[in-house]
Amino acid sequence: MHERLVDAFQPELIEIHDDSALHAGHAGAREGGGHYRLRIVSSAFAGQGTVARHRMIYQALGDMMKKDIHALAIKANTAEEATTQPT
Repeated sequence: MHERLVDAFQPELIEIHDDSALHAGHAGAREGGGHYRLRIVSSAFAGQGTVARHRMIYQALGDMMKKDIHALAIKANTAEEATTQPT
């Protein structure tokens, strides 16, 4: 996941937290998909709304969204937004 996102967005900041253990026994977890939180800061998001940013991330992750990732909480900002919004 990290490599694909770095390749796609050349982020200034990327944090990926694996919350899968918190969802043990959940249907998606039983099928092998993990639960993750992503914080990413990149100029690639400039001029894009929240939905477009999420779509960009889903596209970069490609087939991982179908098998490796069951749930992904996303916080995607530009550098300017990251300095003015709470984390």
